[in-house]
Amino acid sequence: MVNATPRRPRLDRRAGTTAVACAMVTALVLAPATAQAGTTTTADRSDSARQAGSGDPRAFTPASAIEPQRGAYGTFADTYRQNTNAYTTADTNPAIGVLAPMLEYFTPGASWNDGTVLDAQLHAENIGVVERLTQNRTDAESAEAWIDDRRHQSYSMIAGLGEDAAAFTSLTGAGTTITEVPADALEVAYSDAGNANGVWADADSALGSAVRLVDTLRGQYASSNNAKMFYQYMRPFRWSDDVSVVPELVVRLVPEENAITDGGFPSGHTNAAFLAGLGLASSAPEHYDELLMTAAELGRSRMVAGMHSPLDVIGGRILATGLAGATLEDSANAPLIAQARTDAQSLLALDTMSDADRDAYQADLARYRELTTAGLTPVGATGEPAHVPAGAESLLRSRFPYLSDEQLRWVLYSTALDSGLPLTDDAEGWGRIDLYSAVHGYGTLDRDVDVTMDAAAGGFSAGDVWLNDIDGAGGLTKGGSGALTLAGDNSFEGGVLVAGGDVVAGHPDSLGTGPVEVRSGDLVDGAGETVHIGAAYSQRRDGTLRLTQESGTAPALSVGGAAHYAGTLEVDLSSLAASADGVRVIAHDRSSGRFSALVVTGAADSAAYELDYRKDGVYLVAEQSHGSRPDAGTASGLDLPLSLAPARPGRAIV
Repeated sequence: MVNATPRRPRLDRRAGTTAVACAMVTALVLAPATAQAGTTTTADRSDSARQAGSGDPRAFTPASAIEPQRGAYGTFADTYRQNTNAYTTADTNPAIGVLAPMLEYFTPGASWNDGTVLDAQLHAENIGVVERLTQNRTDAESAEAWIDDRRHQSYSMIAGLGEDAAAFTSLTGAGTTITEVPADALEVAYSDAGNANGVWADADSALGSAVRLVDTLRGQYASSNNAKMFYQYMRPFRWSDDVSVVPELVVRLVPEENAITDGGFPSGHTNAAFLAGLGLASSAPEHYDELLMTAAELGRSRMVAGMHSPLDVIGGRILATGLAGATLEDSANAPLIAQARTDAQSLLALDTMSDADRDAYQADLARYRELTTAGLTPVGATGEPAHVPAGAESLLRSRFPYLSDEQLRWVLYSTALDSGLPLTDDAEGWGRIDLYSAVHGYGTLDRDVDVTMDAAAGGFSAGDVWLNDIDGAGGLTKGGSGALTLAGDNSFEGGVLVAGGDVVAGHPDSLGTGPVEVRSGDLVDGAGETVHIGAAYSQRRDGTLRLTQESGTAPALSVGGAAHYAGTLEVDLSSLAASADGVRVIAHDRSSGRFSALVVTGAADSAAYELDYRKDGVYLVAEQSHGSRPDAGTASGLDLPLSLAPARPGRAIV
């Protein structure tokens, strides 16, 4: 089985900074008000006209955008139990109805081989992908495809648990008899006998709740066979002699006289893999993206095997998404879902620190989309608004425990695939759900977002990372005690209000283009280079700004508008090999106020530093340098030496 994408080193921004002795200096400026750096000007008022965290409501997406739509069958969430052989039409069976866009490309016939291709270009492209894959596969790909075909899909998905896969296997007694291609596989049709009890994993084991949850998602209403019987779209090797099935799988091919029971659309293996992956993700959402990638790779292996086409695989993913969303939304399953999550947190060493590498994530996202869309040419209009199906928020509840159901629906809306791709424009919207993107946070702030994270609750409530590039008219308010890292190249316009806990800027432009206010809690520099604030910056006395000075020439923070300082400034100098004397840590256009405390860590020279507020920014100056430099220690850029600028009585040592 192909392994999931290795997890990269991840960022933990919840640890506090250790303070060292430093000085606090507050300058008293006696110059006329019109000359002071803190003077309120027309430009200042313009910068501060919009409160941080609040966008322009006139530009918001209407709330009605996330209201669910109905298919001809109703909603998947209400009708998923109708996926039985008693319901055989697109109007009555949601597993058939959700795939109804297929009827725009192909009309089923009376038997397995007499359907009518309506879109010849798409059909040729669809089968052509399989021809190329099967004619150019390597021996390793062939072996992997055989294993994926023969092994229980739920067992195969354990690989998506990454570093927790071995522990899960041990705790559940998971087992398989399909580990390599046997020497006689050309003559013998092998099947997976599972573990010693003949199952993929034991439902009564220590982590049996997670096993039962997977089995529930893959239960009696999860079959792809009803859709296969309805659509009768043949497997690719029946469409083209240029499709080469893996030789070791030929022995198990259904003979032509029984081909009516062996349709290709949708892929049952892909459906099963995604269902198992989404079940495991409900228990262990820390591995959600790895599980999705593992399922997507298994889907591709079905094409490499010559057993399925891209449309088959896409259909399998869409079907699984609807089935999983409906099953997880079913209140009858709520106790099992909760128990599986609790048991996984208790028994597995789940690591909630998230990868903050935006570029690596973008590469992974591109790979996932390539796997799940196969690069097929769009067949419909692009740029159409997405729909969010009823109950689809259930797919994200374990991943974002600190977001409301309404917020989860906005996440799905803002990360949806573009319209026009083959099969994806079903009436409800299941086809356009892009879970790989959705599990990494909002894609757009279509409206203002207010997030409260409770560190005491642990898991993602204690610390999380949003990796998508977020745009939109809305703003973000972050409250509570947890830590939220914004790691995308963001352009949302409403700004950021830090009202509690930590907001970590994991990318130079992660704070968007609007104003930023630190009312309470910490704003943390985690970008590795200058963090940009596109408008005004304001910090109150209960706020803390934590900067890492990466170089002696570029500031750690650049403020594009007016800056108002109060509260604490912490500066980490451990990246500097030389003295930080005279280094500008913050660039601003103009400023008012003063930090009440300065904490410096990691200074190479172990010097005590204080702050020098100038017209173009805030500088660090070593205490012993006073009077030794002609430009040293000016208060507010007014050529008033710090030695003449009274400090508050008694210097605070922090």
